[in-house]
Amino acid sequence: MFDTLYDCFWWDRIWLPVNLTWADLEDRDGRVYAKASHLYVTVPYALVFLLVRYTFERFIATPCAASLGIKERVHLRVTDNPILELHYLSHTRSPGQSAVDGLSKKSGLSGRQVERWFRRRRNQDRPGVLKKFREASWRFVFYLFTFFGGILALYDKEWFYDTRQVWTGFPKQSMLESQYWYYVLEMSFYGSLLFSITFDVKRKDFKEQIVHHLATLTLLSFSWCVNYIRIGTLVMLVHDSSDVLLESAKLFNYAKWERTCNALFVVFAIVFMVTRLIIFPFWLIHCTWVYPVEHYPPFFGYYFFNVMLVVLLLLHIFWAYLILRMVRKFLFGKMTRDERSDHEEEDDEEEEEEEEGTSTEEMERKQSNHSNGSGRVVRKEGKNGRFGHLSLAETTCQAKTVY
Repeated sequence: MFDTLYDCFWWDRIWLPVNLTWADLEDRDGRVYAKASHLYVTVPYALVFLLVRYTFERFIATPCAASLGIKERVHLRVTDNPILELHYLSHTRSPGQSAVDGLSKKSGLSGRQVERWFRRRRNQDRPGVLKKFREASWRFVFYLFTFFGGILALYDKEWFYDTRQVWTGFPKQSMLESQYWYYVLEMSFYGSLLFSITFDVKRKDFKEQIVHHLATLTLLSFSWCVNYIRIGTLVMLVHDSSDVLLESAKLFNYAKWERTCNALFVVFAIVFMVTRLIIFPFWLIHCTWVYPVEHYPPFFGYYFFNVMLVVLLLLHIFWAYLILRMVRKFLFGKMTRDERSDHEEEDDEEEEEEEEGTSTEEMERKQSNHSNGSGRVVRKEGKNGRFGHLSLAETTCQAKTVY
């Protein structure tokens, strides 16, 4: 049974063009071809990446953050309350008014105390700026290394300048050592991101990120097995070019270097639009969709590879939409939020203190007015008016970049 499934999975007609078999991709006459068995090494390498990342974040990124004045914010701890904790873990982290009223009766706390407990509990689970800085530092270093490594590996190749050359001699194209390491390092890195996704910073596009990582690994694995390595290296280089700008902008944002962050964000937005929405579809997808049929009839692998590229393109369009929203805010308003981030409520505790202070002042005024024979209560307005605490700058987290 297993042998039958194995043979069906590796059937030549699925992976290779007509009149070609796996025997045609055996090493001979000085030619070396990529093999599926080579991909096994990416699993231990992914674990090595996790170890290297831990070491880097602890001994390099953390001291760098300290030198820039980035410190971990200590949130107020909630008091132990089994009733509220059970609701938080099993139902929702942000209960509605009816749920707050029910929990208030069960726990013996006031509605305001229940809301405050949930607010503080959410803050406990949210990552601080230091954690974000460490993650961005690690990704920045990797993308910087792979981008310039990709340039060195491709600058002297004819298919880097003429995409028609990608299919010259396909599939009997010998694998280069630089291509091997480019693929192995990229796949190991994305594998490590999947391993660490449960404890990395989660954003609104968490599901889209998982789809992106899986699509990337699928594309790289498939292109490796069927010797689509030339186009695979071009796809990786196009992606890394904007990723390095993204992570560098994040670093300066966390360090509160506003002007540098803004400048990098503008450059990143331009590079992202050019590489992901122009070069990627009109050069690379065109290269994989139009040119191959000039050499061989379409087959399943041809359609599968192009569909996966379109999946990546759709993700690019989604992220481009978020970027354009941020650009609009950047140009016509005060843009202080990563559109793909959840409301991190980093200012909730300040709002809470402000609310408590306002409530105290109101109580004092009530007592004062009562002692003076007046029942009138004077409401203190915030610095932005009655709804000052709803201003964009105070209710959004300060992270200006998206993937």
